[in-house]
Amino acid sequence: MSSVSQSDEIDLLVVGGGINGVGIARDAAGRGLRTVLVERDDLASGTSSASSKLVHGGLRYLEQFQFRLVREALAEREVLMRIAPHLVRPLRFVVPFRPGRRPAWLIALGLFLYDRLGGRRSLAGSERIDLTRGPVGAGLQPDLGRGFAYSDCRVDDARLVVVTARDAAERGAHVLTRTEFTAARREGGSWLVTVADRATGIESTLRARVLVNAAGPWVAEICRASGIAPRHKLRLVKGSHLVVPRLYQGEHAYLLPNDDGRVVFIIPFEERFSLIGTTEVAIDGGPARVGISPAETEYLQSAVGGFLRQSFAVQDVVWSYAGIRPLYDDGHADPGSVTRDYLLELDGAAGEAPLLSVFGGKITTYRRLAERAMDKLQPYFPMLAPRWTANAALPGGNLGAPDMMSLVSRTLSKWPQLPPDLLRRLTRRHGSAIDEILAGVHRASDLGRHFGGMLYAREVDHFLTREWALTAEDILWRRTKEGMHMTPAEAAALARHLDTVKPVVAEAAAKPA
Repeated sequence: MSSVSQSDEIDLLVVGGGINGVGIARDAAGRGLRTVLVERDDLASGTSSASSKLVHGGLRYLEQFQFRLVREALAEREVLMRIAPHLVRPLRFVVPFRPGRRPAWLIALGLFLYDRLGGRRSLAGSERIDLTRGPVGAGLQPDLGRGFAYSDCRVDDARLVVVTARDAAERGAHVLTRTEFTAARREGGSWLVTVADRATGIESTLRARVLVNAAGPWVAEICRASGIAPRHKLRLVKGSHLVVPRLYQGEHAYLLPNDDGRVVFIIPFEERFSLIGTTEVAIDGGPARVGISPAETEYLQSAVGGFLRQSFAVQDVVWSYAGIRPLYDDGHADPGSVTRDYLLELDGAAGEAPLLSVFGGKITTYRRLAERAMDKLQPYFPMLAPRWTANAALPGGNLGAPDMMSLVSRTLSKWPQLPPDLLRRLTRRHGSAIDEILAGVHRASDLGRHFGGMLYAREVDHFLTREWALTAEDILWRRTKEGMHMTPAEAAALARHLDTVKPVVAEAAAKPA
């Protein structure tokens, strides 16, 4: 906390270190505003690391006539491929057709609109396909002879949050993790905000001209702690996913139209696995830690078994996760029909310090949401710099090569002494920042201690000093997915190592920037 003076007035204080919070902090810092972000846990420790790992327009939203949302999301898909090509990568989806569910003409019409709503596109368009020929139908049941294919993108959701926060920090924002917002009140045209360091319990008071509430599922709690009754509501919907060993060969994904009108994704994941999701279960009461239920596992198992030759057993599950989606409550009774759009609520009479609260949203549209948030706050900052984030690469996104394959090839040529699989994985995680990670490395021994999987001390040190990581969970499941490639004993050894270096990291973090 010492790097932020309590006597100075901050322009913008953002509560919430998920994708929307870091996006707003990045946008504001890049426009010259004195910006602070506080997050009670780790970055992306809630909803933003529990997504389906997709950047997409939302094909099924067309059935709900949400054309504006789909158009915006498709346009943002192009932007994110441009500014974070190492994290947002093309993915081809196969939609098997089975009579009795959505009619073929409706699927074809939806894909026709999907190809055109977003304007200029860099991905391949949709097409009808023969599933009896080629590898895309090899994993499907033999009665599935026809289908469709279209393009979207996969994303490393947690790393997208982290690199966005890193860019915000490099542009002057203060990012304070493990720092809990406890209360706020208006005083003299400003907000007085009380925050607490969760490690020490020490409270501090910060003065801010504008307070931004991007707390996701906890947005209503932040409003109430600020003395404000929100005018809008959230619907909390749990989405669960599970990971099993690869169910089929190939780098294509499947979109399976389920009997209940929903769809289930199967996505190639971490080389050796398949990611399956998602469910939609309404959550009553306030947000809490959630996990996948036996009923949800059975639901996903049934959906997969209805289309693939090879399904999975419960004992095959190597990882599962669930997150709470904070959806803007548009009145729909069915959780699957609630809009994925967002609403920005501005509270503050003339002369009062404003509170901007974010209701809803999705990873794909986070940059545009941040831009619109700054548009709403423009009257409070008349000299605000213009929009800028659509063409500014995130850390690691300046590839210095035509595409990711070219960057990987360059990396393999530059470090021929290192294992190729390690270099590929590091390049996917860090993009062009791979040069920073491997500076001075000539052989594998230069990477330091090997913790398991493809995790070495050199990268761990980077996570600790540059990416706000503190725990083994931060590193194994958010900065990386190496937890899937390591044994419990290896993960425990990493945790013990971090316990020994935490005091050093904390001392470095306490020094003024």
